[in-house]
Amino acid sequence: MPRIAPLPPETTPELKDHFDFFLGTLGFTPNSVLTMQRKPRLVRAFAQLNAAVMDPAGEVDLGFRRLIGHVASKAAGCLYCQAHTLLGAQNFGVTDAKLADVWNYASSPHYDARERVALDFALAAAAQPNEVTDEIFARVREHWSESEVVEILGVVAMFGFLNRWNDSLATPLEPVPLQVARKAAGAREWSPGKHGSQAE
Repeated sequence: MPRIAPLPPETTPELKDHFDFFLGTLGFTPNSVLTMQRKPRLVRAFAQLNAAVMDPAGEVDLGFRRLIGHVASKAAGCLYCQAHTLLGAQNFGVTDAKLADVWNYASSPHYDARERVALDFALAAAAQPNEVTDEIFARVREHWSESEVVEILGVVAMFGFLNRWNDSLATPLEPVPLQVARKAAGAREWSPGKHGSQAE
């Protein structure tokens, strides 16, 4: 059960353009944003941050950016964001096989060395306390330019905000990301935990 319930989008009609932004990436306005609308400036600021972090003109593949967010959310333990990032990755062309193997990317044939080091970096950057070492950063620089590293870290940082927001409020997970997460998990049987009140 959510600790603060999402409000219907029509509650704050002046935010419609910001709500609609998410229709193109997820197909719906997420409950996290519908909860935030109690503070409209927060929605506007978050939508602007999201648009910058997930800028289609960026250098890092849009689908892969969602997988970076997934690994960061896994480090934080946020099941809501784990499901959302799998849906986002799928919507931006990541294959089912790659989605299913994100749980064990380090040994998966679906991930190359460049992707693995980026996900290692994301995992270390999302850890509390932070676990990015000089050795990890040196490995990242072998495969990614400085501007690409900034994009990768931007994703991790944004999901740090979202992980804390959604886990603290037990944001209810919507049905579509729940289905995608369960499909990707396969025999591992994925559950939304405290986020399951709406999606179950």
